[in-house]
Amino acid sequence: MSRRIVVTGTDTGVGKTVFSAGLADFLGANYWKPIQAGLEGETDSQFVVRLGGLSDDRIVPERYRLETPASPYHAAEIDGVRIDAESLDVPDTGDRPLVIEGAGGLMVPLSRSTLYIDIFARWHLPVVLCARTALGTINHSLLSIEALRNRKIEILGIAFIGERNSDSECAICEIGRVWRLGRLPRVSPLTTSTLQAAFTTAFNRDDFSR
Repeated sequence: MSRRIVVTGTDTGVGKTVFSAGLADFLGANYWKPIQAGLEGETDSQFVVRLGGLSDDRIVPERYRLETPASPYHAAEIDGVRIDAESLDVPDTGDRPLVIEGAGGLMVPLSRSTLYIDIFARWHLPVVLCARTALGTINHSLLSIEALRNRKIEILGIAFIGERNSDSECAICEIGRVWRLGRLPRVSPLTTSTLQAAFTTAFNRDDFSR
């Protein structure tokens, strides 16, 4: 099976979905969001199709589609749905790589007994950690790195998102002993072509197949 990569973040609002859209396009990969919480307006999968320029057949359907825009466990409780963590097996996408996007940060609960990081540990797949470059990123990033290592989850590398902050980026990589994949700047206007150009400049494809 081709390379499968999990994209997660240090917390919510980091820019994981923009990164995932760019990465799926960059690697020629399929995209999967296991749980979508919030169906009003554009879903993350629809956003990735639009921004990443992916065809519909490169989107793996969500396993759970929840109406309420909240953390997965809370949305499921409101919607009267039980999320079965055991059902979240990674789909086979054949020869094409797969980018899997989690929700929020690592400790986002899927139920009152299961966190997203527990699912990542069961999958045994490499993780790309997306981190802001803004104030507070060192603490959030190092805590996330420690949590991943405690569960023996392979960290493929860290992708920074935002304006350049060399001191923080170097500190995280040196203290956390993680590979720096690159930095995706805030792209404006944000379009398929501008995101493609930013990825080509910021990242190396070979780093995602190490």
